[in-house]
Amino acid sequence: MNHHVKKITPETSDLSRRSFLVGTAATGLVLGYAGVPGVGEALAAAPANFEPSVWYAIAPDGLVTVTCGKADMGQHIASTMAQIVCEELGAKWSDMRVNLASNDPKFNDPVLGAQITGGSWSTMMNFDAMSRAGAAGRMALTEGAAAAMGVPAGELAVRDSMIVHAKSKKQMSFADVVKSGKATKTFTPDELKAIKLKAPEQYTMIGVSVPQIDIPSKTNGTAKYGIDVMIPGMVYGAVVTPPVRYGATVKSVDDSDAKKVPGFIKAVTLDDKTQTTTGWLVAVANTYANAKKAAAALKVSYDGGPNAKVSSESLLDEAKRLQKLDDSGQFFVKDGDPAAALGTAAKVLEAEYTTSINIHAPMEPMNATAEFKGDILHIYSGNQFATRSGAIAAGAAGIDPKFVVMHQMWLGGGFGRRLDADMMVPAVQAAKAVGKPVKVIYTRENDMTMDFSRPLTYQKVKAGVDGDGKLVALSHDVVSAWPTQRWGIPDFLSPSVDKKGPLDAFTVNGSDFFYTVPNHHVRAIKNEMAHSATPSGQLRSVAPGWTFWAVESMIDEIAAAAGKDPAQYRISLLDGAGNNDGGAQRLRNTLLAAMGLAGYGTKKLPKGEGMGVACVSSQERATASWTACVAHVAVAPSGEVTVKKLTVATDVGTQVHPDNIRAQVEGAALWGLSLALYEKATLKDGGIEQTNFDGYTPLRMSQVPEVAVAVIANGEKATGVGEPAVTVVAPAIGNAIFNASGARVRALPITAEAVKGAMKA
Repeated sequence: MNHHVKKITPETSDLSRRSFLVGTAATGLVLGYAGVPGVGEALAAAPANFEPSVWYAIAPDGLVTVTCGKADMGQHIASTMAQIVCEELGAKWSDMRVNLASNDPKFNDPVLGAQITGGSWSTMMNFDAMSRAGAAGRMALTEGAAAAMGVPAGELAVRDSMIVHAKSKKQMSFADVVKSGKATKTFTPDELKAIKLKAPEQYTMIGVSVPQIDIPSKTNGTAKYGIDVMIPGMVYGAVVTPPVRYGATVKSVDDSDAKKVPGFIKAVTLDDKTQTTTGWLVAVANTYANAKKAAAALKVSYDGGPNAKVSSESLLDEAKRLQKLDDSGQFFVKDGDPAAALGTAAKVLEAEYTTSINIHAPMEPMNATAEFKGDILHIYSGNQFATRSGAIAAGAAGIDPKFVVMHQMWLGGGFGRRLDADMMVPAVQAAKAVGKPVKVIYTRENDMTMDFSRPLTYQKVKAGVDGDGKLVALSHDVVSAWPTQRWGIPDFLSPSVDKKGPLDAFTVNGSDFFYTVPNHHVRAIKNEMAHSATPSGQLRSVAPGWTFWAVESMIDEIAAAAGKDPAQYRISLLDGAGNNDGGAQRLRNTLLAAMGLAGYGTKKLPKGEGMGVACVSSQERATASWTACVAHVAVAPSGEVTVKKLTVATDVGTQVHPDNIRAQVEGAALWGLSLALYEKATLKDGGIEQTNFDGYTPLRMSQVPEVAVAVIANGEKATGVGEPAVTVVAPAIGNAIFNASGARVRALPITAEAVKGAMKA
């Protein structure tokens, strides 16, 4: 398949997105920029852009447009990518622009991998490659300028989009070099690897809180989100979903009342071969309001399918049954012999930890617009996994994925929800059925009841200590649905250490902690009932959101049983024995920083108040961000918990944008607080009971405590910050509740009733 991309001057990033069209040609699929009246003719004779990398282009006017292959859902990752390029390129920040990548195969970079945004991976996995791309551009521009000026390239300096020869006083701007056509140098992968990048002490852009490029367009309304898409001739679709989350089928549809709605076009029963949805319909009409009226007027009968009687209680009962089986699951960690060590331990502790179903609920509800142009399907939507989403859209349309063009939009929140592409299925099948472009927008009720939620989890932990209180054994079973296995992508699964087959490590990450314990087993057990009835997704923090709830709560329980201060006990376990990568030491330092900032152990607290600690290595052991939290809470005799302050310290290695890091850490900590105390979804008769924010109640602004953040930037490799603080807050709060009241809580969310019950116990 040949790809031909015409170059245009990026007057605005929005122009590039809106004018990206696809047509067919004799050579196959042709990608190009067109559709803006007069633009193609006016630019035909203009000097070409200089493209040192697929990830950015420099126009003849000197503007540098960075294409971001990651989803930007408010975390400003597009601006971060531009900042990394800008540092090595030597451009002026006011010359930088951003664009969002399509699903063009050229953006499936062999170094950066598939277009997926999650795991707090974006900066850590892109920093080096984007730095080298920027440096390559600087070197090519310098060589071009040297040729144009007739001076040695080694005598030139680059700063603020200018290339200067100090001896002769000659200088050229980036725009001058691009217009001259002298910048022609290209780099092989080996040459890119060989480029010597700046040392941290040489940075002039990295570590500076520059203005975020995307904020002006997002505040003046010109930034286009999926919900903003308008296409000539477009009609609207409203989905009708069954009372059962998954497995239902449509038995019959009576559309006689829907036909009375003005503008009603058609009711389409989805035939979703991708199995992303089951039992869905979409009502199509000339306006969204009429589509909703028509959807409400449809009389649909369903077969509830195999999950029609499943509930949260039955999911938990099944999890407990599976955990008791000796041969269920696969081993994620298998070090030593915990059973033997527990048999000889001076003291053995055993506890069960649970988390409920949780919903993403981003402010921009799910939406997608589908348009067929000949053989080409265009999808306009914000998504976090272009590679997979394009395949699902193709499957829904019954076409080859190479004939799907995805127009990436800004995301009004994602948090893992837009790793899934269910919103594309009704848009695609409705557009195919009515022969017009169709925009589908979920209601909040659709969004909540059909979310690919964080799964209900059950964990059983056993721990043993010797006579000195030293941890000698820990056995940890994790039972849940397996969200990543649902994707059907083998590369996202991990081999089990007991060779029983692949497991979903995204259900157990975090359980392979950095504490020293000689006998440690972790078993990942798939709850097939939950997997079927509540097809789960990745919610901000993924597995560490529940694994560290269990681990960090149990460490506190062990410390209490051993008569040790829980913070000091953690420090003793983080001795780095057997860990040669320095992870234990970095986590220890982060914990000490949080303790110091919070004043942990230095002041006497009033009765009914307490501080609790937790420290985590989220997201994954191989891509850890070292994060610690001290929670200060007050517990009333009624069991009501008030969080007075959260103190979070995080080791980010290299910080690109300090203000953005602090914002993400604060937001993550508050999300962790929300999950700890307020958020819970329940399943009854196969369906999610909570349909809006009256029943599903995330943290309100009036409940926000003081949040203090310490960022440790030590020049090490950049780490991720979007999710780790989510995972550390709940156990810190739970541990603080114990120190304040003596109540030990083991279920999320933590309720006043549970605290009061534990206080009495």
